[in-house]
Amino acid sequence: MTPVVAATPPAWAALEDAMRRRRPVEIAYHGRRRTVSPHALGWKDGRAMLLAYQSAAETTTAAHAGDPRRRWRNFFVDEVHDAAIAGADVSWESADNYDPSRLFNAIDHLVVAVGTDRPSSVR
Repeated sequence: MTPVVAATPPAWAALEDAMRRRRPVEIAYHGRRRTVSPHALGWKDGRAMLLAYQSAAETTTAAHAGDPRRRWRNFFVDEVHDAAIAGADVSWESADNYDPSRLFNAIDHLVVAVGTDRPSSVR
């Protein structure tokens, strides 16, 4: 069964570009500024979803300060605002528990993800 997919939200293009270039992005999400490294884009229950590794900025759980394996965040792309490539002094980040085949149950229908060597499209 093919999932029902809405139109891609405005932030999608910037997030996909950053992912393909392996560049971190600064975003506004639920009133907080965050720096994230996008790892996967797709759809969850018909809504665009981003799986990203949060490296800095505000979070409701403060998990980014602790165990690097717990910095993964899911973001509904239609709630992401002001997505912009981070400055050259900010590095792409990930963790050793990233598995593009598993995606932490964040995404039902994967469109693009960072693989072991580079992002790839999945259709």
